[in-house]
Amino acid sequence: MTPELREEMGRTAIEAAEAFRYTNAGTVEFIYSDGDFYFLEMNARLQVEHPITEMVTGLDIVRRQIRIAAGEELDRRQEDITINGWAIECRINAEDPMNDFAPSPGRLTRYRSPGGPGIRVDSGVYTGYTISPYYDSMVSKLISWGEHRLEAIERMRRALYEYVIIGVTTNIPFHKAVLGNPHFIRAELSTHFIDDFNIPAEVAVVVELEKEKGATLASAISADDRKVAAITAAVQTYMSSST
Repeated sequence: MTPELREEMGRTAIEAAEAFRYTNAGTVEFIYSDGDFYFLEMNARLQVEHPITEMVTGLDIVRRQIRIAAGEELDRRQEDITINGWAIECRINAEDPMNDFAPSPGRLTRYRSPGGPGIRVDSGVYTGYTISPYYDSMVSKLISWGEHRLEAIERMRRALYEYVIIGVTTNIPFHKAVLGNPHFIRAELSTHFIDDFNIPAEVAVVVELEKEKGATLASAISADDRKVAAITAAVQTYMSSST
């Protein structure tokens, strides 16, 4: 994606929206092949990937969507919008990447989201929350920003390894495998990426490492729980004796 190609795609998307007088947030999608791009579809709604645009433009698209629906005018012109840096989004789902991404609903017994510079987490879950089998299995949207693509990748990889989700199987190992693949890092990408570079085999390696890490983490959590229980019991005993 060169700046020139991005500008041309953007101009085409605007022309498409103007052609049928569309007013509100929406996404025009193209597919690229052999130097040319082709119209794929338009989504007349907010996309789940909208944080990417928000991170690189500094615009709150959700707020502007609501204002447009309320009849207000846009407070930006196209020439006012600039792109700063790179952003990557990983959709964290309660799915098993080793079982054809089958849903893995259940109760989150432990949940700790990552943070730090350039990291954003859009989610509404917490420890004790139940991922329902009746709706979308998404746990969160994890977004990283960097001044350049490699920095965004490095920050995302760190965030993925800091993410703690226990109680359900997630697709985090899949994201780790992709973000650590040298072809992905070099942006050697296509719609055949997963098959061409045997990503499932890399996911299997990550899953095995995660099992070892999970056992260690579970042991540490169990020890912490025992400490908390002991302290709570001691405090209760002290309060009872004081009264």
